[in-house]
Amino acid sequence: MNPKIEQLARECGAWNQVYGNRTFMIDEHFDIEKFAGLIINECTEVTADWYKNHNQYHMPPDEHIKAHFGLLD
Repeated sequence: MNPKIEQLARECGAWNQVYGNRTFMIDEHFDIEKFAGLIINECTEVTADWYKNHNQYHMPPDEHIKAHFGLLD
């Protein structure tokens, strides 16, 4: 799992536990709304950074967001 996504998930109640082939767990205490909100906040911060400093980045803002979360192919 991408470290940034893992960090945000931990803030919402996820934890590490080895269980079969899974090492990252959530349960009914996981705050999915908070998790979604944190991801949206990250995206807006990354986008704002891109618009302020777009001359430094050689990629469009959507790719910059994907790179921030480690999701570029």
